Amino acid sequence: MKFDLKIIPPTVTAQEHKVAVVHGKPMFYDSPKLKDARKLFEALLQNHAPKKPLEGALVLTVEWRFLSKSHKEDEWRTTRPDTDNLQKLLKDCMTRTGFWKDDAQVCKEIVSKRWSQANPGITITVVSTE
Repeated sequence: MKFDLKIIPPTVTAQEHKVAVVHGKPMFYDSPKLKDARKLFEALLQNHAPKKPLEGALVLTVEWRFLSKSHKEDEWRTTRPDTDNLQKLLKDCMTRTGFWKDDAQVCKEIVSKRWSQANPGITITVVSTE
């Protein structure tokens, strides 16, 4: 399965938790930006989720295209966020919307991040190895 999310990709990542101290203990919570990004991903991903979760080993390919007027089209994005941090939020949302039972099923990942002047978005491909 292959599909595009036609959005300006959020740059907030799953690692950007906020901390509050309650009764002397640290409590972690999601920032409003992280909550908004999670809601956006889940709403868009629901339209592409399979009828039943994929089984077995999976290969996930994701191309992140970030909007920029000052970089060349398809130029590599070498600034933050890191690809592994971007992937974590996306894979968590794909799990929650039923693409697979557990993101541990993703045995191979191919990830890229580039600049785009006209076509920001995220292209996602999921292939079963079986």
